[in-house]
Amino acid sequence: MLLDKSRFHRDLLWDIEGVTVMNKKKLIREQLEATLGRLSPLRNVISPPKGWIRAIRNALGMTAKQLAGRLGVAQQAVARIEKDELTGSVTIKTMRRVAESLDCAFVYGFVPRSSLETTLRKQAQQLAARRLARASQTMALENQALSKKENEKVLSEMVSELVDTLPPNLWNES
Repeated sequence: MLLDKSRFHRDLLWDIEGVTVMNKKKLIREQLEATLGRLSPLRNVISPPKGWIRAIRNALGMTAKQLAGRLGVAQQAVARIEKDELTGSVTIKTMRRVAESLDCAFVYGFVPRSSLETTLRKQAQQLAARRLARASQTMALENQALSKKENEKVLSEMVSELVDTLPPNLWNES
């Protein structure tokens, strides 16, 4: 059976029969979630008090002068880099260069406190609740108020719709 896919949302994926398989954004989110899940043990890693550069350099028995030589910079530049790491002003590019000089890989990333799905649903819940509250107020004035059970069902459907469609205004209000 052939379907005119141009009539459908461009972010939907299709199987060979033309049936919608999954929302593309959801699939990407799930794949990222799987990767991030492996990083969750790193959430509690604490940086060494004097920074990673100095800790690794000292563990290797390398002086600041020796690291400077490997980097092709002055010893004072290494002191500045180590200081900048502690203040958070060192660049990613510099960290990569230093890591390479220490025979390390520089790893950069974000580790969510909860799942992306949880964060997304929480935001969608807040937006849906605000929208529903406004609509419910109007409906109550017109003697068309929904029951608590109906409200919960509508809210659940609104949250699912927001999560599925990821409208541009989802994060406008916190």
